[in-house]
Amino acid sequence: MSVTETKCEVFTIAGADTGETTTEKGKNNPKQKICTVYEQYVQPCLAELFGTTLFVFVGCASVIGNMGVEGSIQPAVAHGLALGVLIMVLGQISGGHFNPAVSLSVYLCGGMELTLLGPYILAQLSGGMIGAGLAKAIYPSPMFMVSSGGAFNVVKTTSALGGATVAEMMMTLFLTTVVCMGALNSRTRSQSAPFCIGLTVTASILAGGSVSGACMNPARALGPAVVANYWDHHWIYWVGPTCGALLTVSFIRLLFGDQNTRVVLK
Repeated sequence: MSVTETKCEVFTIAGADTGETTTEKGKNNPKQKICTVYEQYVQPCLAELFGTTLFVFVGCASVIGNMGVEGSIQPAVAHGLALGVLIMVLGQISGGHFNPAVSLSVYLCGGMELTLLGPYILAQLSGGMIGAGLAKAIYPSPMFMVSSGGAFNVVKTTSALGGATVAEMMMTLFLTTVVCMGALNSRTRSQSAPFCIGLTVTASILAGGSVSGACMNPARALGPAVVANYWDHHWIYWVGPTCGALLTVSFIRLLFGDQNTRVVLK
């Protein structure tokens, strides 16, 4: 890379690859745009804020609107479709994380800068609260209160805490593995990653929605908890996803990553 170029190293989850090298692109485009500070730091955070807002809005609205209907099909499909579409349209700007657990795993696997990790998480948590507030604004108050505003209220007894925490850990392990292997690892990354990630969320909600609610995302949990003031067993949705993300990092760094990612067995 020449000294006149600025490396715009934000992990792009969509991973579109035209097959051209940097040199070839430079030859084809002599006025190649240099990444600005806005594009490298500010725009990705705004994309995470905007994307998380839309994702949590759709997620909370699907749960509120599903009250009185048995099964998790509507929330599962809504969450999965919304996430896949948002990753597709915003992934080339910020990577399309919309989830602190995803950002943590991506950073620890070498996919983003440390200077972006904190702002990303702050933007995601803020987006979660905005999205939950918008969901509250469109539904009548009785429906909102009955559904706890889309907050996770599946766990009712202390005896179920262990199972719910393990469920969140395993489902987040599944999600972050698909993210890191499908969009970050050079040997396995694919342009179909957004579709696969959306399907992963849908499958996880169908599988574990009755156990823990299948959050896999602290921003998705925090938003409705703040807006509806529902905090029962809220810690599960921080501890479980964080442990799942760290497990993913361990597996990829030690076993499944490419040579640039693995720390042993190179």
